[in-house]
Amino acid sequence: MRAHTLWIAVIVSFALSAGIASAQTDYGSWPLLKNPFPSTGGNGVMIDKYEPVVADGKCTTDFTAIVEGKPYYNEVVFDAVPVQGGILCTNGKWRAKDGSADGTTPFEVFIKDGVKRARPQ
Repeated sequence: MRAHTLWIAVIVSFALSAGIASAQTDYGSWPLLKNPFPSTGGNGVMIDKYEPVVADGKCTTDFTAIVEGKPYYNEVVFDAVPVQGGILCTNGKWRAKDGSADGTTPFEVFIKDGVKRARPQ
């Protein structure tokens, strides 16, 4: 009986690890990055002119946050992580160009062969 229980535990363990591996994100299936798009912070804020560029292990872009029709000028720096044959821009830190605000963002961009895809919101 113990050998049978051990065998079941081994099968369950393999099944769980296979499930975890197959649950990996398919970044290539993310929608294309289109400007403008809604801010992850909500409140009707729209983000525009978002064109990340990869250099020196970072993804960077200037962008505009539009609040009630008024533009606010910002920049963001992400870690550039090689994944699935492309670059995942993740762990973003943004700041206002005038120094009035800063923060982090859960937003992510995947860049492969020049195509930019945004994490689904």
